[in-house]
Amino acid sequence: MSSASDYLETRILDFFLKNNSLGTSAPNPIYVALYTADPTDSAGLTNHQDEVSNSGTAYQRTAVTFGTIDTQAGSVQNNAAVTFPVATANYGTVTHIAIVDSNTYKGGNILFHGALDDDKLVETNDTFQLNTAALTVTVA
Repeated sequence: MSSASDYLETRILDFFLKNNSLGTSAPNPIYVALYTADPTDSAGLTNHQDEVSNSGTAYQRTAVTFGTIDTQAGSVQNNAAVTFPVATANYGTVTHIAIVDSNTYKGGNILFHGALDDDKLVETNDTFQLNTAALTVTVA
C-alpha cells in the first residue's frame, strides 16, 4: 500500500518546495478505513463513496500506529494489530484500505491508499484485522 492521495502530495509539495505552512499539526491519531473499491487519489481531496457501510454493521474506522521508519527502504509498518469491531451485518468484500486523517465516517482526507493482497469477504460476526507489520507504507 503506498499510493499517496492528491491531497497529501499537494500538501507535501506546498510545504517543502513553496515554503508554505501546513496550517495544522499532523493528524494524531490516524485511522484505517475499509473500502469495497479503490478510493483513488485523483477524485478530489476525498473519495469515500466506496467506504464500507456503517449502517447496522458496527463498522468504524480504527486507529493505527506505526513503528520505526526504515530509512533504507523509505517505509514504515504498523507496530500493532489493527482490529475492527465485530461485524453485526455484512460489510461486503473489502478490496482496499486507506489511511485517513479523521475517524468521521466518510469524512476527512485520504492520506495513503492501496489494494489488499487478498480481497476479504466480511460477513456477520467476522472481525477484520490487519496483523502487526501487515500494513507497509512506502514513499519512493
